[in-house]
Amino acid sequence: MKAVQVVAFGKPADAVKLNDVPDVSAPGPDEVVVAVEAAPINATDLMIMAGRYGFLPPLPGTLGIEGVGRVVATGANVKTLKEGDRTLIPILNPTWTERVKFTATWQRPLSPQADIQQLAMVGVNPATAYLLLTDIVKIPNGGWVIQNGANSATGRAVIAVAKSLGIKLVNVVRREDVVPELRALGADVVLVDGPDLQKRVAKETGGAPIHLALDMVGGNSTLNLMNCVAPKGVVVLYSAMSGQPFAGSSLSAIFSEVSVRGFWLVHWHKTAKDAAMGEMYDHLTALVTSGALTAPVAAAYGLEQFSEAITQAASFKGKVIFTPNRA
Repeated sequence: MKAVQVVAFGKPADAVKLNDVPDVSAPGPDEVVVAVEAAPINATDLMIMAGRYGFLPPLPGTLGIEGVGRVVATGANVKTLKEGDRTLIPILNPTWTERVKFTATWQRPLSPQADIQQLAMVGVNPATAYLLLTDIVKIPNGGWVIQNGANSATGRAVIAVAKSLGIKLVNVVRREDVVPELRALGADVVLVDGPDLQKRVAKETGGAPIHLALDMVGGNSTLNLMNCVAPKGVVVLYSAMSGQPFAGSSLSAIFSEVSVRGFWLVHWHKTAKDAAMGEMYDHLTALVTSGALTAPVAAAYGLEQFSEAITQAASFKGKVIFTPNRA
């Protein structure tokens, strides 16, 4: 079978090839074999190609960190999935290939009414959004959270997940032209970043305390968020889109006990229990099925079009999806 693999770290044109790889073997008693229907290209994949991510596969290594597909074979002990079911593929299981095999634990059949491409993107960004809102600070119903990078894929997921949890959200962006788009998604408050952000946030929220800030930008934007959170609040760094070191306030950290911490889905995934994993993905796939959780898709490509697909994905103008087994 075919797989898109990284063969050398560097520029995508030199780093990635479409290779013939051994087909997956028959499933063991607790395993399933899945034909990959859709697998997105993420910023993570681009960073792996460049050799700049938190983990790098041995070369050559099949790329792709999430996806969705049809079960084509099941082991004797698998009770929750049967042949023909559509299911999520566990994150970090390489998906830019035709078939994958994995141990079935929390996976369940997915609704046939759900959009395949949107399901393919549930594994990473929406999961990150869900955990940022539920696993770090207990936010009461009607409580406020603030995030920057709100027009990103994860930022959009935060908007949808926050609404489903009854959490109010201040969404910070860097460009005025994306404000109407986020308001159309139902965002509570959308503001353009700036040094006076604290005053404008207080006006929009009626001065309500904000105990959690989600930062994916870095640079001075981190400082602006830090200035908006209440005493003992938490600023969570989960990306560094600007490429700049984050700025912070020593006075807020000392006198208001505002803390700054990081979050990486991979760390959570290493120790997460199957029940927690299943609960999270049940919540997220239900949002996809209802249409509440979506991300813009720019294009879909077969594996043989990997070069065009990766080039388009690197422009960051909507998600690009591989469809290895499309008709």
